[in-house]
Amino acid sequence: MRKVIITCALTGGVQNKSANPNLPEQPEEIAQQAYECFNEGCAIAHIHARDKEGKPTGDSEVFKEIHNAIRSKCNMILQDSTGGGPGLTFEQRLSCLDAAPEMASLNLGSMLRTIGSSAGTVWTNPRSELERFAQEMLNRNIKAEMEIYHHGMLREMNNFISKELVKKPYYVNFVMGMAYQGAVDATPANLISLIQLLPPDTIFNCCAVGAPQLQITTLSVLMGGQARIGMEDSIYLSKGVLAQSNAQLVSRSVRIIRELGYEIASPEEARKTLGLPKR
Repeated sequence: MRKVIITCALTGGVQNKSANPNLPEQPEEIAQQAYECFNEGCAIAHIHARDKEGKPTGDSEVFKEIHNAIRSKCNMILQDSTGGGPGLTFEQRLSCLDAAPEMASLNLGSMLRTIGSSAGTVWTNPRSELERFAQEMLNRNIKAEMEIYHHGMLREMNNFISKELVKKPYYVNFVMGMAYQGAVDATPANLISLIQLLPPDTIFNCCAVGAPQLQITTLSVLMGGQARIGMEDSIYLSKGVLAQSNAQLVSRSVRIIRELGYEIASPEEARKTLGLPKR
């Protein structure tokens, strides 16, 4: 029986408590919600850090505090975000690796912001910086989760593979429907086409921002992939109904996945599947 790896994106770098007061921002809040998600079947905690005012930060000491708080409760895989949030420099985004996560996300290209107050601005991620992220992760035995927002970003994944900057099994996360950063629309056709273009020896994960989250992540599982759930991607449980916690979102997807006939991977099972280095 195939076992599906569930990731929970707990906080993100954009939304805040004014949008949903249940969004965790401080280390103990994040750790508590991560533990609740673990109890529902979640294997990976995708982590963004915030400062005391709730603004995104790349401070490795804050990431370490989050790590320690989660580790005191459970053995989830810790996956830090190098995306950070608006306004962080390259070095600030890189600094989270000093907290020694098992995994880290790596956005595979530049993106034009299309909505919101930042509409028309570009989030630049040139190849030289992407390669430095990948090399730093490789040097520190941190597995890269390559984040692909559209088909063109597969070029950067292939570049990593050709230069041996990532190890098998390769792991990608398709980020869909994130208009704020120019992601491809969250539709079945787009997901299927992205999957068809993946190189061999790739495990894929999928997240969808906003209303399509449940449908697209479920389709990802049906197509042989994994699922990312969480309040970073949608602060709502359903139309007009705010999520009460990340665990509420995880619980719903876990129930559906089990009803479809699949099992849920534990953190240790996920480590084995992903080939995470022993620490």
